[in-house]
Amino acid sequence: MNQRLAVLGAGNMGEAVLAGALSGGWAASDVVATVRTEAKAQHLRETYQVATTSDNAAAVRGAGLVLVGVKPKDVGALLEEVAPALDPSAVVVTVAAGLPTTFYEERLPAGLPVVRTVPNTPAAIGAGITAIAPGASATDAHLEAVEHLLAGTGAVVRAAEKDLDAVTAISGSGPAYVFHVADALAEAGVLLGLTRDVARRLATQTLLGASRLLDESGEHPVILREKVTSPGGTTAAGLRELDDRAVRAAFVAAAAAARDRARELAG
Repeated sequence: MNQRLAVLGAGNMGEAVLAGALSGGWAASDVVATVRTEAKAQHLRETYQVATTSDNAAAVRGAGLVLVGVKPKDVGALLEEVAPALDPSAVVVTVAAGLPTTFYEERLPAGLPVVRTVPNTPAAIGAGITAIAPGASATDAHLEAVEHLLAGTGAVVRAAEKDLDAVTAISGSGPAYVFHVADALAEAGVLLGLTRDVARRLATQTLLGASRLLDESGEHPVILREKVTSPGGTTAAGLRELDDRAVRAAFVAAAAAARDRARELAG
């Protein structure tokens, strides 16, 4: 498979994957990104030194990997535009939420492999996690090519396509939940008398450190929580309030709502 990469729609997620791929060793000279505005094109050229164009069909010609990064509502029209120009050996990789691989396969040349992915925005700094699932014509070799593309974005896991809406709800939308918690912790600090700068730094580093400890220790979250929680202590008092206010149930409900929305986007 040739190493030319076409990124169709370098929005937040498309750019995150592009940045991660480049940081993982992908050559900028082998990348072309499509954009709608000259301001975005200039940003990509100056930041990543990649070629840009507004012509999707031109971008995919000769590309071995084609990343579909446009919004779900725009995917159908995009596929009609690029289908005649795709190389027969190309692999189409999608980051669009909700749309199944069959949606692509019905609009692309027969037998063209499609790999559906669910990345998240920390991919832009190499700290993301992406779940990937093959379409009907995608082989292990195609999955390995996509794993190579995404290696610089963070961890990559394989999943069944039927589980990708749940993945979207947890890791795809998850960074927003974490940012929401960070903002809440920082605001709590301000209400308790801390300056905004100190409160934000405390919240950010606490989340970072707790995540690293969870990852590197290999211990279950409950065990780590118990190590912080002394009987009758300050943490126990705080956790009681979270339980009384059904914070755990709220996270479950949020994930279910995100999953349901992903299903709705699939039509």
